[in-house]
Amino acid sequence: MPLTFTLDPAVTPALRDGLLDLWTDATNAGGAVGFVPPVTREDVRPELLRHFAAMSEGRARLLVGQDEEGRVAATAFLTFNTHHLMTHWLWLYTVMVHPRHQGKGYGRDLLAVAEGAARDLGFEAIRLTCRGGLGLERFYASCGYKEVGRVPGAIRVGPGEDREDIFMLLPLA
Repeated sequence: MPLTFTLDPAVTPALRDGLLDLWTDATNAGGAVGFVPPVTREDVRPELLRHFAAMSEGRARLLVGQDEEGRVAATAFLTFNTHHLMTHWLWLYTVMVHPRHQGKGYGRDLLAVAEGAARDLGFEAIRLTCRGGLGLERFYASCGYKEVGRVPGAIRVGPGEDREDIFMLLPLA
C-alpha cells in the first residue's frame, strides 16, 4: 500500500511524536540521519525543534509520508538558502523512511514527491549530503542525483571513526 504524502502538514502533538519515533527508530536501526545509535526521543527532540523553528521562520518546509494506519513512515525537510546568490536551489535534509517500511520503494517515492514539490516551488535543483561508508550515494544516484563532491573525514561517528560527507545534486531544469 503506498504512502500518503503531505507537504506542510499541521504540526500537531501526534505528528511531532510520530517524527520523534521515526527519527529515533531510523537512527537506532543504523540510519545516517544526524546521530549515532543508540539515541532516545529526548536526544532527537532538540534537533526536531530546530527544524520546526526553521519552518516557523519560513526557511523550511516539511514533507511527511504516512502509512495506511496514519503513522509517520517517511519524512524530509526542504530547506531554503538564505544567501541571495543561492536561492535558486534548496537543500533536502533529514531524509528518512521508517525501518519497518524499508525495501518497499518508499524512499524513491519520498524523493519523487520532494522533487515535484521543489519544481512546483520554482527551484532549479536539490542538494543533499549523505554519510559515506553506507552506500547511500548509490541509492541517491539511482534516483537521479549526481555526486558533486566529497569531504574526507568530515563526519566523526566515534573516536577514530571518520566518514566522508558526500554532496549530491539533482538538477530540476
